[in-house]
Amino acid sequence: MLTAAVAFTLTAAGVAVAGLRAYRRRLLSATRWFAVALLPAGLYLTGLFPVARTIGDEIADWAVKLVFDPRVWTGIVLLAVSAGLLVTTRRVGRRGAVTEGREEAAPAAGPAPARPAVAPTAGPAAQPAPKRAEPKRAEKAKAPGRGKGDDGLGGEFDDIEEILRRRGI
Repeated sequence: MLTAAVAFTLTAAGVAVAGLRAYRRRLLSATRWFAVALLPAGLYLTGLFPVARTIGDEIADWAVKLVFDPRVWTGIVLLAVSAGLLVTTRRVGRRGAVTEGREEAAPAAGPAPARPAVAPTAGPAAQPAPKRAEPKRAEKAKAPGRGKGDDGLGGEFDDIEEILRRRGI
């Protein structure tokens, strides 16, 4: 009986605050207050207050056991060991060190043969490009937004073009 009185009192107070907010032309705030004000009455009428009280009591009992019961601590340690083993086996399995219960040796491989960055072609292009003296940085810098095509990117693509020219591409 006391629970019903408290629930409906809270609902009435919330509706009153919502009415004041609506009177002051704050309709969004008034709607929020009204929605929150309906919660206590709705919880009481659906019978969820006793459920919430039961849940609260059970959580309190578990917390007391957590602090004072060594069995609970043993269970927590076992859960931690289990999680650690699962994580460890997952990492080892990803590396491929253990496969189906037997260890496999990694295949012996020597260093990779040195290959040129660009495949040589027939003809005069196969010869390395002569080195040019690089222009000074001050001369190379351009005003931003005044590159080829006036795309606003400035010298971002100029560096890439210079590298490609040096490589003969």
